[in-house]
Amino acid sequence: MLVGLGLLVQGSRWMVDGAVEFARFFGLSELVIGLTIIAAGTSLPEVAASIIAALRGERDIAVGNVVGSNIFNILGILGLTSIIAPGGIAVASSALTFDLPVMIAVAIACLPIFITGLTIARWEGALFLGYYIAYTAYLLLNANGHDALPAFSNVMMYFVIPLTVVTLVVVAARSIRQGRILTSSG
Repeated sequence: MLVGLGLLVQGSRWMVDGAVEFARFFGLSELVIGLTIIAAGTSLPEVAASIIAALRGERDIAVGNVVGSNIFNILGILGLTSIIAPGGIAVASSALTFDLPVMIAVAIACLPIFITGLTIARWEGALFLGYYIAYTAYLLLNANGHDALPAFSNVMMYFVIPLTVVTLVVVAARSIRQGRILTSSG
């Protein structure tokens, strides 16, 4: 176990150093690299565990793994890191003005899906994955100052987001009519 922990720490160092060099080489901010490559790379074990759990019919473990991991990452890892880091952790203004509001909006958008029908349908999973791809595309377009960014932002703001809101309202309304809303009594 100690050897494994030591290798994990060394691997983490190499990953951070490699991500910093990658960011510098492509002219991207370290925040963008952290929000994309590092986030995806460190989440691959969770993806594998959730897929295996779902395939084996252990859907509570699959959902609990994702929700628990996010809670632990935000509260445990960020809290511990800020205690250990000299002077705490500075949060980039772009994270405060864009990334954190997106995270909150995604959490709110999940509520109707999680409380209706007690399942996440395949189309809802595809929608989540599509949004992650769109979010990543936005980050990369924005980081590079690409000419397509304004058009992409407009499509997201005036078409995709309203369509999602309407879809979530319809899903919630159907579930209410069919009596499938999760209640505290059962």
